[in-house]
Amino acid sequence: MAWRAELKLDYTLESQRTVARFLHQGPLRILQSLYPEGDQICHNVLVHPPGGLVGGDTLDIRVSVAKGAHGLVSTPGATRFYKSGGHPALQHVVAHVSNGARLEWLPLEAIAYNNCEATNRAIFNLEPSAELITWDVTALGLPSSDMAFNQGHFQQHLEIPGVWLEKGNIRGTDARWLNSPLGMAGQKCLGTLVFAAGSAIEPGRAEHALEAAQEVLEAHALKGQAGLTCAHPQVIVLRVMSPLVEPTMDLLKQVWATWRHTLWALPSTPPRIWSV
Repeated sequence: MAWRAELKLDYTLESQRTVARFLHQGPLRILQSLYPEGDQICHNVLVHPPGGLVGGDTLDIRVSVAKGAHGLVSTPGATRFYKSGGHPALQHVVAHVSNGARLEWLPLEAIAYNNCEATNRAIFNLEPSAELITWDVTALGLPSSDMAFNQGHFQQHLEIPGVWLEKGNIRGTDARWLNSPLGMAGQKCLGTLVFAAGSAIEPGRAEHALEAAQEVLEAHALKGQAGLTCAHPQVIVLRVMSPLVEPTMDLLKQVWATWRHTLWALPSTPPRIWSV
């Protein structure tokens, strides 16, 4: 039996405190709001008790961040797209970030199991003075457990309407692309970290962010498998490939912390769930 779960999460600024309220239907929850950085920034953990999606399942998540609020959302573990039986599974995230607001959308990796038919879609609508830090990490199979992704289909979709659109279609049967030096070169994990603004990022600020991230990259084991770009005036992107999830997440977390300091003058206060 297919499961549909829905969550509506709203952040508002009330008496200089970011407050999270949510409504849910089905197995999708937001845990207690935490304030490790003070009242201005609200940390939450998004929990899907079944632990994964099979064919026909849908997770529909809607997020709004009101003027002046700052929300940070992560997950306690990977989003797992299991063998589908031919029916598609979908995770669909749509966020709206208002003027003067910030959103950090930082879920742990999505795992494409063999024979999945899955779409992982995220759309972020940014008002002119809104800002966003998000990442997308995809793991193909479980290489450490000798569980390869050689059948099935995984689709990625990351969009800032009118500004940025990335779509990827990964087919387990496409061994030529998965193994080619012009494709994934045999790597099993793809990671993308994005800083985006609702208006053009001031050039000096963007340059500072690129330089700070490059310093992290130069000292990291994945420096030959990652790259930085500011291909659009409103978007800065780091991309990386690696054989396993752990080095990719390590690099993204380091650059996330650097961008927090460089772009927002905030300390690198990680969600508590990352150290559990």
